[in-house]
Amino acid sequence: MHVGKFQSFFGTFKETTLACILDMGGLLAGFMIALQLNIFDTTPWAIALYPAVISVKAIITGLLTGRLSTALHLGTVYPRFFGNTKSFYRLIGAMVVLTLATSATISLVAMLFGTLFWGVTISEFPAILTVMVATLSLGLLITLITIKFTFISFKRGLDPDTIVYPAVSILANIIMTFLYIGVLNLYFSVGQWAIILFGLINVFLVLYILPLNSRDREFRKIIKESLPTILLVAFLVNITGTFLKGISNIVRGNRVIYTVYPAMIDMMGDAGLVVSSAATVKLTLGVLSPTFGAIKNHAKSILSAWASTLMFFTVLAVLALAINGSFTAATLYSLMLILLVSNVIAFTAIVIVLFVISILTFKYGLDPDNFVIPLVSALADALTTIALFVALLLLF
Repeated sequence: MHVGKFQSFFGTFKETTLACILDMGGLLAGFMIALQLNIFDTTPWAIALYPAVISVKAIITGLLTGRLSTALHLGTVYPRFFGNTKSFYRLIGAMVVLTLATSATISLVAMLFGTLFWGVTISEFPAILTVMVATLSLGLLITLITIKFTFISFKRGLDPDTIVYPAVSILANIIMTFLYIGVLNLYFSVGQWAIILFGLINVFLVLYILPLNSRDREFRKIIKESLPTILLVAFLVNITGTFLKGISNIVRGNRVIYTVYPAMIDMMGDAGLVVSSAATVKLTLGVLSPTFGAIKNHAKSILSAWASTLMFFTVLAVLALAINGSFTAATLYSLMLILLVSNVIAFTAIVIVLFVISILTFKYGLDPDNFVIPLVSALADALTTIALFVALLLLF
């Protein structure tokens, strides 16, 4: 019995650690933001939209990975780009349509948040819409990368859900950060017409795809099941953006905080997914009762995941300071204190919220691909950002 418990603790720690190692790539995305703070200071909505850009692409990637993985195992899709089934091409078409729908939805919600909290006026809506659509349109490249990774992992007998999503998610963050910065620079240096062509790519693709698939039951099912999640996520990412703007107001030009931010939200999100996934398995096996009080029986998994994030938050502090050339004993102590306080706040909130979601998922049989994983990811980003905001208010 003792050995089994130790393996459970070590297994969760190992799984979280592997995810955190991949998430260290978020330092590159953060450093790109830190180097381009001048462009983010141009307008209030530039930094506030950043969580939407990276979170939404990761969520769409997650939807694609989950559905494609299931289809490959069922044999309704073949692991190749050309000469594939109609289901495969419908799925790609649905992702293209969802990308444009998400861009428009987030822009509308951003305008609401912008007028209420960011100091943005209605006249800036065309800019927000154009930048968001252009960035996510260019991000369609990640869809092709995701599909290729999924095919390779499937052919080699690996689980695409376990291997592809974490790897592509961090790659998507880096690519989307680069694209977003590029689009912002073009917009503010040349003007709206410099980027509108990128957005039109997505618009023309949707105009081509919809007439071909609008009457197809499978295509409509994918759109119908995914849209409610996207609407909910649109609000969550704008809440995240509002607090990130608050963080920006506190730290001003402190590049280190921006450097660690993408890796922080990735690590906390992955740790939350590991804990909630383990809880779901235990609930299914009947080892865990579907009540909140049963969280105490899940303590070993929770503590092991938390230990891994604490270890990597320390590594983040060291590397972020070294990258920015500001490493001293005083700055290390200050940054570690901020990160560890935000870790405790974020992890506690994430575990409580996600444990409740795991119970509801089990009770109501919700689809992880369409609802749980995207919602968990967006919630973890929001809670981690709020935790960092609170820690900075207390300590910065």
